[in-house]
Amino acid sequence: MTYEETYQRWLTEETIDNATKEELRAVTDEDDKKMRFSGYMTFGTGGLRAVIGAGTARMNLYTVAHATEGLARIIQETPGGAERGVAICYDSRRFSGQFARRAAEVLSAHGIRVYLFSELRPTPLLSFAVRHYGCIAGINITASHNPAEYNGYKAYWEDGGQLPPDHAAAVSKVIESIDIFKDVPAPSMADSSLITMTDESLDLAYMQNVLAERVNPEAIPTVSEELAVVYTPLHGTGGTVIPTLLKMAGLTRLHTVDAQMVPNGDFPSVKFPNPEFEEAFVLGKKIAEEVGSDLIIATDPDADRVGAMAKDKNGKFQCITGNQMGALLLEYITNAYEEAGTMPNEPYAVKTIVTSELSTRICETHGVKLYNVLTGFKYIGEIIKNHEDEGHGSFLLGFEESYGYLKGTYARDKDAVVATLLITEMAAYYKTRAMTLIDALEELFEKYGYFREEVFSIAMPGIDGQEKMDALMRTLRENPPLLIGTKKISVQKDYLTGTMTDIKAGTSSATGLPKSNVLLYETEDRNIVAVRPSGTEPKVKVYVLAAGEENDTALKNAHECADAMRTLLG
Repeated sequence: MTYEETYQRWLTEETIDNATKEELRAVTDEDDKKMRFSGYMTFGTGGLRAVIGAGTARMNLYTVAHATEGLARIIQETPGGAERGVAICYDSRRFSGQFARRAAEVLSAHGIRVYLFSELRPTPLLSFAVRHYGCIAGINITASHNPAEYNGYKAYWEDGGQLPPDHAAAVSKVIESIDIFKDVPAPSMADSSLITMTDESLDLAYMQNVLAERVNPEAIPTVSEELAVVYTPLHGTGGTVIPTLLKMAGLTRLHTVDAQMVPNGDFPSVKFPNPEFEEAFVLGKKIAEEVGSDLIIATDPDADRVGAMAKDKNGKFQCITGNQMGALLLEYITNAYEEAGTMPNEPYAVKTIVTSELSTRICETHGVKLYNVLTGFKYIGEIIKNHEDEGHGSFLLGFEESYGYLKGTYARDKDAVVATLLITEMAAYYKTRAMTLIDALEELFEKYGYFREEVFSIAMPGIDGQEKMDALMRTLRENPPLLIGTKKISVQKDYLTGTMTDIKAGTSSATGLPKSNVLLYETEDRNIVAVRPSGTEPKVKVYVLAAGEENDTALKNAHECADAMRTLLG
């Protein structure tokens, strides 16, 4: 069926509401129509994600129900799956609550038990709920840190992690085989007796698990009169849990950005509700200067990512990148365990291949095994699951450069709630040493060497966006670069073919990781560049991981590699 035929079918389909049809009748641009109806959303590293609107490639009640039908059929094929049920959560974005209820209707129509969140809550609480209730799966309606016009659908499996590749492929295959209207139960077919609404007992159980991950429970109370923290959820879900949690941990001088505490899917006070951007801290910085705080924390709308700013020695606020915060937390956690003599047996940490190599040096120094995995927190969750299944290893920390962290095994997704708690605890510890987190970061560089990172994207929007991304990656494979600027490439890794090539030695070996459309280059002077198409947005991302024994050298290497890649990729 062509995109035009699909468009016409939506206009005449009896089950489609009038508002949707009115939206479609207003579509006059042919490229817009084609983008809406040239296929269905597919599961990427973060599940489904698209602009809200009418069409098979958009987020709406019909595509949400269609995706849920695919998941429902996989659950029905799993022994005991229907009885174990599915937990469903949602964030503050437009239509999130409606999408969550529609998913519950589809599942219950299939005789599948549903635990539906009564109010919006953070993504990690959904991951916890899957494990807490013993569910077979979970669904969270969210588009994480994307702009306001987006929404999305994250699917989880029984371990609390996002769908692994084989399950995601199975769901996608089922979705492709069923009709979006004829094969999906109508709302009237829902079985309300199978839908249980969650209550505050779930929140309490979750917060107790998070509090158990403190490394030093006395750190925050010790400096309760001196430590002031400013927090903002950026109009998202973090405000439902984090202020309460921090107060439970003993923080008395907590200041919230009230203008951003109210959930609002339009995100009226920020252009992008993303704590990776300094612009997200404008209101928080103003409050911090008024109350004398040296720490500002922001979480994204679904509270799985967290960013922070801290004062430097000159009293100016500086952003701490995701790479830097991961290293700070890793060093703090390992030092604290060693000082207390409580380092667990066989400690290990997990990071993604595009996350700073500073963590490698930290782990080598502390005798912690470090695993490198593909981009996507589900791969970190898989390492945790494998260790639990095999009965060995103690998980210390999982993290990625894109501001995601997890300590503890109560969940299997990045958790800005526990990260906020640990960042606050860490700040309290350094407060006793008359240091801020910026001071601690400088201390880290002086100990391990300097590491600087840059991340940039090449946007490829439009109907031919995917073709452009495919062409760029194909060109790099067919004509692999030998230099990045003036730096010779010594190792090239192609995770799609699973091969690692040592250019100098002229040998090849396996990467040891699952197949993924990622190219990674290592230079002779220990700099790393990775290129990968985004799994949720029409862009190719480039990661530069640079190193140097001096700060100026690391910065120079980062800038040179980034500039060279911008030139190479056009």
